Amino acid sequence: MLLLLFVTLFIMGKRPIGELPVFDFLSIVVMGSVVGADIADPRIKHLPTAFAVVVLAFFQRIISILILKNKKAKKLLTFEPTIIIKDGKLIYKNIKKINYAIDDILMMLRENGIFDISKVQYGIIEPSGNLSILKKVQNETVTINDMNIQPKSGNLALTVILDGELQEKNINLLNTTKQDILEKMKTKGFNSYKEIFYASMDFQGNLNISTYKEGVDI
Repeated sequence: MLLLLFVTLFIMGKRPIGELPVFDFLSIVVMGSVVGADIADPRIKHLPTAFAVVVLAFFQRIISILILKNKKAKKLLTFEPTIIIKDGKLIYKNIKKINYAIDDILMMLRENGIFDISKVQYGIIEPSGNLSILKKVQNETVTINDMNIQPKSGNLALTVILDGELQEKNINLLNTTKQDILEKMKTKGFNSYKEIFYASMDFQGNLNISTYKEGVDI
C-alpha cells in the first residue's frame, strides 16, 4: 500500500485526480487493482506485486515523455480540446463526437455561472472533461460600482426545444405558448421543431437557436 501511494503521488504530482489525463488515471486504476488482488488473496506473493507496480509506473512515465515529445503519439493517447459552443450556438456534431448529453452540458454551464447560452462566445470541453467558457465581450463581468449603474436581476433562459422536441413545462413557466415560439422560429427561418437541436428563451422573449448543422472543426 505504501508503494502504491508513493507511485500514485509520483504519477499525479500536484494535479488533482480530476485533472489527470485518461492514460494516467487508468494506470492508477490498474495499479490499484493489482495491489487489491494482493491484499485480498494471501496466496499472492508481495514481491511480484511490487515489481508489477514499479514496472507500470515506469511504463506510464515513458508514455508521458513520449506524449510530450511526439505529437502523433499525443493525438493517439490523449483527448484534444473540443469546441462545443461557438457564438452562442451549440455545435451538434462535436457534442455527438465526444458523446456528451445536452443535460450534462447545461449543468456544466450553470456551474460556470452561465444560465443563458447566448452569452457564450466559446465553450470548450478540455481533455480533463471540464468545460471552459469564454463569454462574449459585452457579457464580461464588470464592477457595477465603477459603472455607476443600478443593479438589476439576471434574466434566466430556459430550454424550450431539446433535440427537436418542445419542452412544455418550461414553455408554461415562461408564460408563452407553442404558437408564439413557432412564430419566433419562423422569423429566424425555421418551420419545424425537428430542425432544431437546442433552443432557449428568456423571460423577455428572446429566442436562441442551435441547429443540427451548427459546427466547426478544431
